Amino acid sequence: MATCFLPCPLPVNLKGSNNGMIIPRFRIRCSLSVNKKTEPEPVCQLVKAFAPATVANLGPGFDFLGCAVDGLGDIVSVRVDPQVHPGEICISDISGQNPNKLSKNPLWNCAGIAAIEAMKMLGIRSRGLSLSLEKGLPLGSGLGSSAASAAAAAVAVNEIFGNKLSVEELVLASLKSEEKVSGYHADNVAPSIMGGFVLIRSYEPLELIQLKFPAEKELFFVLVTPDFEAPTKKMRAALPGEIGMPHHVWNCSQAGALVASVLQGDLVGLGKALSSDKIVEPRRAPLIPGMEAVKRAAIQAGAFGCTISGAGPTAVAVTDNELTGNIIGQHMVRAFLEDGNLKASAKVSQLDRVGARRIEN
Repeated sequence: MATCFLPCPLPVNLKGSNNGMIIPRFRIRCSLSVNKKTEPEPVCQLVKAFAPATVANLGPGFDFLGCAVDGLGDIVSVRVDPQVHPGEICISDISGQNPNKLSKNPLWNCAGIAAIEAMKMLGIRSRGLSLSLEKGLPLGSGLGSSAASAAAAAVAVNEIFGNKLSVEELVLASLKSEEKVSGYHADNVAPSIMGGFVLIRSYEPLELIQLKFPAEKELFFVLVTPDFEAPTKKMRAALPGEIGMPHHVWNCSQAGALVASVLQGDLVGLGKALSSDKIVEPRRAPLIPGMEAVKRAAIQAGAFGCTISGAGPTAVAVTDNELTGNIIGQHMVRAFLEDGNLKASAKVSQLDRVGARRIEN
């Protein structure tokens, strides 16, 4: 029997510093038998999977709230490849957004790391896989670029071998990738895999709660991305190591209001809570040229609320119809140019209620 270990650090302060403490780990016993008969056989030779972009934090929900947005994301194709050493992954091609900035070494690529972890969980030892990645999301955009690559890869590997892994296991496989790239937080990978709104109740052990936004309600996200890169590690480094009790109480109440608004389909309440973070946004907004003006412009143009998507620099506003969303987006783009001297592009997307999924080859 073989045992694989998945490190899972406990939550730490906002900067992610462990302050010299030893972080406990928990392990998942994969119970992989070396007997090839216990391995799942491939049910097909090639699978293509799509994983959507995400908006993490949603204002006051730092590291524990996120949602998936429709129409944007990454595509990963995985195939059984006899030229690849059994039990290993080879990245054959990377295309799309900034392909030259990404490593083809699977140990240093988000898709590769998640694919390897999924293979470990499945106990794949007698098959080698090759992987190609099509980046639909720009790097460092605040739209869950690394999470989408990881989610699509984990889902593709799982589909090839008969869809044996649970949703929680797929999230854990993708978290292995996020841990190496930007930190152990699931507010991107969980909604990218599960779709809709997701609350991370606990990291030790991992507990996920899907928040059902009413099917009859319309929700549109106005996503405005400036020509500016905001690396997650840099944006996390800007956060305070400690916060005062009044801000803690305020943010907790706003996060609770946001969850209630999601479940009730209350867009006005959702937007109000989304805009009310007093801990993270005030530290990050000054690092993104024009962000404060962009938020004002969005609300003045009729948005219910506006904040930074993930670590930024994308700004996200919410509204209830596409036409209004397009108008809001124009005002936000103009504010980025006039106040931040940054060119920006706007896209209006609905909530992705499905999450990562297999698509036609």
